[in-house]
Amino acid sequence: MHATVGDRLLMHGRIVGQRDRVAQIIEVLGSDGGPPFRVRFEDGHEAIMSPGPDAVVRPVAGRRE
Repeated sequence: MHATVGDRLLMHGRIVGQRDRVAQIIEVLGSDGGPPFRVRFEDGHEAIMSPGPDAVVRPVAGRRE
C-alpha cells in the first residue's frame, strides 16, 4: 500500500450494516510511502493506522496511482 499526504483512506465496513469510513492521510510515517499513516477522520479525530486488507488508498485528484 502506497500513499502520499492528502490521499484518502477508505476502510470498508467489516460487518453487515457497518458503514465505510473515510480518513484523510495527513502524514506518512513509513518508508517509501508505506504505512503507518497519521489520518484525520471526518469528525476531526486523528489516529495512527496500519490499514488492513479492508482498506483502499484513493489518490488525491490529479495524481495517478
